[in-house]
Amino acid sequence: MRGITRRTALTIAAGTVTASTLSDAATAAADAPAPRRPAASGAGPALRTALVTRVTPRNNWRVTAVAIHYANPIALCGGVIPPSAFQVTADLGGQSAARTVSRVYPNTAARTNALPNAERPGRYLIIELDPDDANAQASGTDPLPLHRAYAIRQVADVRTPGGDLVLAAGPLAIRNDDVITPVVDDFTAGSFTDSTGFELAFRLYQPQGFVRSPGAATRYPLVVTLHGGGEVADNNMTQLTANRIAVTFAKPARQRRHPAFVLAPQIPLPRPMDGPDGTDWTDPKVRAALVELIDTFTTRRPVDADRIYLVGLSSGARGIFNLLPRHPHTFAAALATAGWGDPSTMGRITHIPIWADHSIDDPVVPYREGRFGKPGTWTLMNALESAGAQITRGEWANDLPKAKFEARSRALLNRARRAESHVLFTSYTPGTTPVSPHFAWAQTYENDVVIDWLFDQSRRP
Repeated sequence: MRGITRRTALTIAAGTVTASTLSDAATAAADAPAPRRPAASGAGPALRTALVTRVTPRNNWRVTAVAIHYANPIALCGGVIPPSAFQVTADLGGQSAARTVSRVYPNTAARTNALPNAERPGRYLIIELDPDDANAQASGTDPLPLHRAYAIRQVADVRTPGGDLVLAAGPLAIRNDDVITPVVDDFTAGSFTDSTGFELAFRLYQPQGFVRSPGAATRYPLVVTLHGGGEVADNNMTQLTANRIAVTFAKPARQRRHPAFVLAPQIPLPRPMDGPDGTDWTDPKVRAALVELIDTFTTRRPVDADRIYLVGLSSGARGIFNLLPRHPHTFAAALATAGWGDPSTMGRITHIPIWADHSIDDPVVPYREGRFGKPGTWTLMNALESAGAQITRGEWANDLPKAKFEARSRALLNRARRAESHVLFTSYTPGTTPVSPHFAWAQTYENDVVIDWLFDQSRRP
């Protein structure tokens, strides 16, 4: 008896087989009864499988879909694939648990589609997963090992309304080879060693206009993002994926409106902790390296030196209130969420446009008292006002729908403009900040009114 070739065996193990392969196998095994074989799949064999992940405003980094690349287009001819046709299991940290499949459809690229069109064939099968699954996370303190962590098995045939087989079910599971994170994947990774030998890792987004024409005369704004204390690490990733502080400035819609460089440094482990209040961006080594990194980057890229912006959350906002008084003529404006600082230094920054926000019931960085003996945002704004800056204040719920949230922000900005005020302070009503009262920033960087205001600021008169 002649056996099946190794190539045929591997093809069958991939989960799908072609008609020609089946014909070859039948010829090779002509002297023996052939085992039952699956019918040919119209889409051909699966070539590669990727997880599609997303950085969310409140739930951090999540695995939201699986994209399977097939050799041929998946043509449903008006049919719909039921979610029950596929089973997806995540194997993470020694635990294996099912994910909830919510939608399945073809697409022309390895990405989700808010409005999938079943009539449009594509070589990618998108299996959307419920982002609220308990095991949907893509990272803890560090990124989770996601490569080949997901197993996908088709448990029911997929057919057209006319009964033609499109994708055949089978007992074999496939695993993901790749991990795709839109926008995050557009950041390059690097590190900077300052003149003292201290090293900061960073991620950098470069605007498409610069990428296409690096020698052009166009100069771009620079957004420097300062992460919170939870992202101090050596992975050069979680400063992007733990929250959307940097990612939201690089997403395509935002870049079309405000093309800019986005620089996201990460404080390394072990925490330097040389600062007087035990925080991170205030540590002298970190602060000096950050300033040198910004200066170096500004001279080596076409940065508009009059439009350098600081944005930060939690200890990143603490870093803003520590850095601005030391460099009061470097930054055009700042966004500071849930921060704290030294009221005695506020007189040095009365001229700098700032939009600060903080939840009144924040238990991690108290709204008035702050941390480590340094007062919170409410007290800093009062000190800034006493030093001569006019503060425009507003209070509303942090969990308002986006449209209503932006309408309140717009009204506050209009009041500030009428009063010729360039410092705005938003307080969030107790009990209205989802997940944790400390996470006030979820709305901040999705707020187009605030971001438009930021990019309107310049050191030029």
